[in-house]
Amino acid sequence: MTLGEFFISVSEKPALLLFYFFALPLVAVLGYIWGKDKGFSSPWCYIYSALIYLACVPGIFAFTLNIYLFLFERKSVMDSNIYFQILPIISMLLTLYIIKLNVDFKDIPGFGKMSTLMLIITGILSLLWVLEKTHIFVISFLPFQYFIFFIIGMIALIYFGSRHFFKRENE
Repeated sequence: MTLGEFFISVSEKPALLLFYFFALPLVAVLGYIWGKDKGFSSPWCYIYSALIYLACVPGIFAFTLNIYLFLFERKSVMDSNIYFQILPIISMLLTLYIIKLNVDFKDIPGFGKMSTLMLIITGILSLLWVLEKTHIFVISFLPFQYFIFFIIGMIALIYFGSRHFFKRENE
């Protein structure tokens, strides 16, 4: 099954997908009501952490998918799949907003990792977009495992560079 086939299959019966993306902000609202002013304490901060990951991973995927489709594939905005390109982003933003009303993100464990992941994905997409636009083609007899090490090295460079950049910015 390809990713396109998966999108078509789920789009034909979207009940589970709709439940998931509507349940995330709803759980955040319930956490806001029941855990008012206790968001930084023990069970609530872990619930919020799980909610952030459950909302941000599909949201980031949808955001990067949109960037890929609009920049690389040159798809029309009118051809957007509401279930996979718009709904995850709206659910992510709404969930993050509701959580932010009750607790500061610096009090939630693991949220710094999520923002770093967003930055790494954005950096890699930007790098790929520049490489695609400059039409640089490389023919190499380099073994594939060395290419994989190169990609991992680039991701590590972007990660440590972003940490250094944000550490300097916050001081």
